Amino acid sequence: MAGVWTGRRVESTDDYLGVLVPLEEAHQHSHSYRIGRRPVFDDSSDDGASDDAIKVGGDDEGTAMLEMSIPDYSIEGLRKEVRRGGKGEKWTAYEMKSKLINKAIQDIGMGRYNWQLFVLCGFGWFADNLWMQGVSLTLPSLSAEFGVSEKSVRYTTSSLFVGLCLGSFFWGIGSDIMGRRIAFNVTLLITSVFGIASAYASSWGGVCVLYAAMGFGVGGNLPVDGALFLEFLPDASSSLLTLLSVWWPIGQLCSSLIAWLFIANWPVDKGWRYFVLTIGIITFVMFIVRFFVFHLFESPKFLLSQGRQAEAVAVVHGIAYRNNRKTWLTEEILDAVVDDPVGRVRRISTSNIIRDKLAAFSGERIRPLFKSHKLGLATTLIWFCWATIGMGYPLFNAFLPQYLSHGGNNANDSSLVSKLTGETYRNYAITSIVGVPGSLLAAYTVDMKSPFLGRRGTLAISTLVSAVFLFLFVRLGTSPGTQLFFSCVEAFSQNIMYGVLYAFTPEIFPAPVRGAGTGVASFLNRATGLVAPMLAAGMPGDGTTTPVYLSAVLILAAFVGMCMIPIETRGRQRL
Repeated sequence: MAGVWTGRRVESTDDYLGVLVPLEEAHQHSHSYRIGRRPVFDDSSDDGASDDAIKVGGDDEGTAMLEMSIPDYSIEGLRKEVRRGGKGEKWTAYEMKSKLINKAIQDIGMGRYNWQLFVLCGFGWFADNLWMQGVSLTLPSLSAEFGVSEKSVRYTTSSLFVGLCLGSFFWGIGSDIMGRRIAFNVTLLITSVFGIASAYASSWGGVCVLYAAMGFGVGGNLPVDGALFLEFLPDASSSLLTLLSVWWPIGQLCSSLIAWLFIANWPVDKGWRYFVLTIGIITFVMFIVRFFVFHLFESPKFLLSQGRQAEAVAVVHGIAYRNNRKTWLTEEILDAVVDDPVGRVRRISTSNIIRDKLAAFSGERIRPLFKSHKLGLATTLIWFCWATIGMGYPLFNAFLPQYLSHGGNNANDSSLVSKLTGETYRNYAITSIVGVPGSLLAAYTVDMKSPFLGRRGTLAISTLVSAVFLFLFVRLGTSPGTQLFFSCVEAFSQNIMYGVLYAFTPEIFPAPVRGAGTGVASFLNRATGLVAPMLAAGMPGDGTTTPVYLSAVLILAAFVGMCMIPIETRGRQRL
């Protein structure tokens, strides 16, 4: 039983008989064969022959392995492919074997297992916004029940962000030490346990502590689930990582509908508790489905890094079995292609993993992001955008239920919550519904060839619209109807903005420093998000308009930065 909780079930190729085909027949089960582009015989014998194999495009070191000529499905052909793109640097055994595993997963293609994983990883994105918006929806009730001023109760959100920051850092490293599988399951368990416990808190301080503990679980969802999904995703289907973000607004929608049901229709000291209890139970059910219903394979990349090569190969066989496909990968092929007589990649120690993670923030790892003027400018601007959006987004969205509860009437600094009406939560639910199509539109427009769209254009336009309507929300949102209209446009445009930003950012950075670039961006986003509630609670003046003005200015500054980014990644292969 202990092995179940630690995720140490040992996979074996004997569990998945019938999926292995000889390497000579591998081309008949390849990605290019499946899409109707039959590989051709290439009799070239020079070392550069593999450079003429069919490519998807671009100069990515792994792109040529997507579609290979028939002779390349041989030990010698694979040896050439895994050593392609080294740019004078020698590939490690781990890197070459990882490229072979990528190729094997690509040839298996999308199937039942990948689509099931899309839903289960979506649970993490769903839970992230379910609770982020859930906390904001309880603020008016917490203010009323515990006698905390409307501005001071905003520190509740800061406690959540403390947990999010710690959880993001801990689980990002922990998944490399303990494995993806245990982190994948435990994050939802922690979230559900402390989320349910917060429904029974007897004081505001108790609520804040439990929200922080719950945030520690929630904070691991996006980094762990995104990385896990990507490691099982065929390269040709990488756009699905962008589509995964559609679960985020669905989480907000679910949270708002449940809040409308309970908080708007029950006494102030009971409604928010029933609401939190309900979304806690939903989170626990998602954990049950992940842990007991679905058999999740451990990441083959993680297994390889731990010296568990046989299990990594068995996982690839398991994916082929689940998807009703064939695979050519064996341990013998891995060792022969990499010229590894030992047959094992040296296990990466825990201390090395932590050192490598921390090194992502060191000057040595950051410096390559500024090796050219163009890349340095793009790096600076994308980090600036993440930081300003990280602060601007919660200044409006984390307190939207409070703003809507006033119906356009300004509140005094010392006032407690205004009336909690069903209309407030109905309007919030409508806003959430309108936001869902934004993520779908983002996934469509990022690949459009219009000079005004693509990654950068879609991102800039949606950010500008968001900034403009934040100003309009304050200036013209003088009634519940106008506030509803402006908040709906905000939800729609901001979901486009975040959906594109998550896809655009890693594409900007070259592979060797992609982890460092995205890691710093994520850190800046969480850190400035932690500061936002403190500003909203402590700034002088009107507590319902000044934070929104500041949010608009920050989002507008992000728009300016986006327009100056000198890189457009649409149609380009990642380097």
